[in-house]
Amino acid sequence: MPNAAAPLATRTLDLTVAGHPVSTPCAELGEGAPALLLPALSSISAREEMLPLARALGGAYRCLVPDWPGFGAQPRARLPLNPASLNAFLDALLRAAPGPYALGVAAGHAAPYLAAAARRHPGAFERLVLVAPTWRGPLPTAMGAERAAWVGRIRRTVELPLLGEALYRINISPPIIGRMMRAHVYADPAHVTPAVIAAKHRITRQRRGRFGTAAFVTGGLDPVPSREAFLGLFGKGLPPVHVLRPDKAPRRSGGEMDALIATGHVTADSVPGALSAHEEFPQEVAAAIRAG
Repeated sequence: MPNAAAPLATRTLDLTVAGHPVSTPCAELGEGAPALLLPALSSISAREEMLPLARALGGAYRCLVPDWPGFGAQPRARLPLNPASLNAFLDALLRAAPGPYALGVAAGHAAPYLAAAARRHPGAFERLVLVAPTWRGPLPTAMGAERAAWVGRIRRTVELPLLGEALYRINISPPIIGRMMRAHVYADPAHVTPAVIAAKHRITRQRRGRFGTAAFVTGGLDPVPSREAFLGLFGKGLPPVHVLRPDKAPRRSGGEMDALIATGHVTADSVPGALSAHEEFPQEVAAAIRAG
């Protein structure tokens, strides 16, 4: 049963990733079998987005919810933001907090990283649940491979000291965050309240926040280069994988989810929501996890 009153604790893991110290705050809550919950990667990503789901699972699972390096509502670590670093982060996390985990849950871009980590660490997870799994960043999805050079230039511009910070702040203003959330993050525009927008805006205002955003949006954190490589992450050698496909996922991202489901390497269920179904509809997602 959901445990809305589950006490919340914070644990900090002092990790070393790509030769850089990465202090990683993690939320811990719930009782029962151990579970690792990974938030999505996005401009507004933070461990807080997973807490409603962790509370909904809290009667059955003891949930560990870390922030990704370069993201979250705290000062950002200094390290190269690329797939190798994020893979190394999960390796370091699983050394520091090895489980084994009865359940691994990942949302959005975190999903293929979790699948790859489960393959590198046999026995670390009993089963995986992927909520709205994606592998391609927003600009590559919208612009196509033929404009990859432009995407790279955009990232480099946002990373510039003065101009980049100014451009970043323009593009993470509250009105733009609200528009983005209504377009593809939440399914019900009524759920995008001023309080929700303000909370997301606080996440984006963290020092060095533009680097994680620039990397994710331009595809610099895409874990694989193609759909074929994405699908190749699944199949033999993994624990059982259950995909939760939001019924209002954007067309292109939803198509990638459908392609994964069509391989037969995963089981799947539909849940309400869009790209942040785990945050918008935590009770329904938790019910699907328990049923799966």
